Amino acid sequence: MKQSQNSMSVVAAIYGRHSVRSYTPEQLDRDTINVLLAAAVRAPTAIHKEPWAFVVVQGAGLLRRISDCAKAFLSQEIHHAGLHTGSHALDTLASSDASVFYSASTLIVICADTTGAFFTADCWLAAENLMLAAHARGLGTCVIGCAVSALNSAELKAELGLPAGTTAIAPIIVGVPADETSPTARKEPRILAWK
Repeated sequence: MKQSQNSMSVVAAIYGRHSVRSYTPEQLDRDTINVLLAAAVRAPTAIHKEPWAFVVVQGAGLLRRISDCAKAFLSQEIHHAGLHTGSHALDTLASSDASVFYSASTLIVICADTTGAFFTADCWLAAENLMLAAHARGLGTCVIGCAVSALNSAELKAELGLPAGTTAIAPIIVGVPADETSPTARKEPRILAWK
């Protein structure tokens, strides 16, 4: 699974990266994950705070519990927002087989010490670095935003060992894509002003 760090240009990684929602059961090794984390911490950081910390989850049982908890939180949020009428999302969530992690074998959660002013932005910059580095190595990634509430629940924070003052910001699944997919189209940049 190891490849040269120069295996793809930055521009090729940016234009080729896309969300992957189908994975093989292949487990990522510790060295590969460490390479991705090393890329993540090279992100820009306000006032050089480097607020990020990481939780790596590879245990199938824990991934299932987090997924089930995320589905429960998401279901509550959909009902609370009044979006439940005719919602296909609720049917999907109700399926006991459905996983919010698309059967990926690895979840990397970028967390932050929340005492600084720019910790959220710093963590999302780290997330993009991680995803681009993964793509450059032939791996797939997908941000699983619906897992944030569950990951910040008292129960899961305790199980994951997140200290007080730390919050989960960016849950990202990483793995070997099960099939070939292409990047989706994007709209042209919307320029509000150019003075």
